[in-house]
Amino acid sequence: MLQLNFGFRALEADFWRWMFVMTRIGAAMFAAPLFGAATVPPQVRVIANGAIALLVCGWTPVAAPPALLSVGGLLATGNEVVIGLAIGFALQLSFAAPTLAAELIGGGMGMSMATAADPVSGANSPALGQYFAVVLTVIFLGTGAHLNWIALLVESYAAFPPGTAWLAPERMELITQFAGQMFVTALLIALPVTLILLLVQVTTGIISRSAPSLNLFSLGLPAGVLAGLAALIAVSPLLADVMVEISATAIGHAAALIAP
Repeated sequence: MLQLNFGFRALEADFWRWMFVMTRIGAAMFAAPLFGAATVPPQVRVIANGAIALLVCGWTPVAAPPALLSVGGLLATGNEVVIGLAIGFALQLSFAAPTLAAELIGGGMGMSMATAADPVSGANSPALGQYFAVVLTVIFLGTGAHLNWIALLVESYAAFPPGTAWLAPERMELITQFAGQMFVTALLIALPVTLILLLVQVTTGIISRSAPSLNLFSLGLPAGVLAGLAALIAVSPLLADVMVEISATAIGHAAALIAP
């Protein structure tokens, strides 16, 4: 296939077929928020990638290009990478909504300065963002949504047979629609808390105008933090329901990409 002879001609074709199948799965796991996290050891990702690819090779009649280093073979490999990244990125967009909501809430509470290194993305994120991310991760794994996502990844080989099907422009348009829904979801999460914080800030401004001798910073910051914490405690039952809906929406977005 590659003009290379390892002395295992009977197994060489299956080996390169297995490696070709791993391309789409590896790209999807790289773009996904949980499987591609920096805290997941590369060895674990490679083992999971190889195990899923082995099952796909046994369940589906996937055929690798006759020459992977030819122009057609490289194009087919690039197509596999694009499809895998799209499936993983659809999941990433849903997981970004709580982080955006945390930015809005943290800015209203005056806690934008309370940032820490996010072990998942490696970037600095607000403390509330890490709290939302942990809650969403626990709910996502607890509801078994990760297994549904892996099942959709396997089903994508039937929807997009390697070397014969490409992502149409309509599929790319779906990803932009998912991004718009991400902002809407973030606003829905942050809306109850930000409304309470707005009332607190307005009240603090009225008090500061009525009594100019009061220090606005010493009064407004503690009031905003206390009001934000109280609002988060009050809406915590609704937050769990929203996280469950986000998990279902993430799987729905991935399913929409591979739908016929």
